Amino acid sequence: MTAIKLDGKPATAAGDALAPHAQRLYATPGMRIIGVVELAHVERTEPAPDEDKEPSVKLRITHLELANAEQEAVLREAQRALYLHRTAQGTLGEDGDIELARHTLAATGNRLTAIEAARLHVALQHWADYGRRVLNTHNVTVAEMRHELDAIVAGLDLALAGAPDGP
Repeated sequence: MTAIKLDGKPATAAGDALAPHAQRLYATPGMRIIGVVELAHVERTEPAPDEDKEPSVKLRITHLELANAEQEAVLREAQRALYLHRTAQGTLGEDGDIELARHTLAATGNRLTAIEAARLHVALQHWADYGRRVLNTHNVTVAEMRHELDAIVAGLDLALAGAPDGP
């Protein structure tokens, strides 16, 4: 696994965005501020083959915009949506029905678009994994590969159509 390291000093633009908040952050230990961040790759460390170290990448905060009190809720909602997209899990039944994991459903907060995004993420992950397994199978004939591709297309069509009793 590649280790992530943050460069200690943010770029000037990011520092400028932080400056107006410095005194409040200093005066309030444990305070949190939400913002939008851009990270840039600044250094890559690749250990020699005989070293017992993991590779690492160093990132620098290049741009940063912090939310004011009125904007905070919107950014937190965006953060929840991105988290849901990254962590959505579930299963695909033989009939193509997608059942979201309990923790994924809890993260949607019963929002229809969030449920649909999570459902499609689970389906796409399943069919991408299936396709990779097929590609890594040796000595597959053209007819077998066509059959597997038909299965992937049918599965994706089912996911797009949505579950008959689902959202």
